[in-house]
Amino acid sequence: MLLERERDMLQDSSDRRSMRRFDMRLPATIRMSGDGAGEFHTETQNVSARGVFFYLDRDLAHGSRIEVTLTFPPHVTLTDPVRVRFTGRVIRVESPLPSARIGIAAAIEEYEFLRAASSSAFLGALRAQWNASES
Repeated sequence: MLLERERDMLQDSSDRRSMRRFDMRLPATIRMSGDGAGEFHTETQNVSARGVFFYLDRDLAHGSRIEVTLTFPPHVTLTDPVRVRFTGRVIRVESPLPSARIGIAAAIEEYEFLRAASSSAFLGALRAQWNASES
């Protein structure tokens, strides 16, 4: 009964997204594909299984390809922090007042889980020990 009521409320809403969005303020690094401008650091405003919304100090063209790297903290993953890198395409650009930051909505196209720095360091040390023991 409660699920039916929630479904009806969602259908009546003017904001009909295909996936549930979660308000999450996560540090993120943004890189524009093929852009030599480097990386930009920001914070996500919300995240879903298919997209992300964040603010930048620069404009991005609708349709631009981007790469986003962020870390889901332990209170979200219920285990260790999980770093994720995904490629996406800008699907909406919100141009506010001239002095405000620009809102960017991007659809996620591909993603990959990244190893934590501590596990990479551990594996590197383990390989070095293994190679030393074989010599």
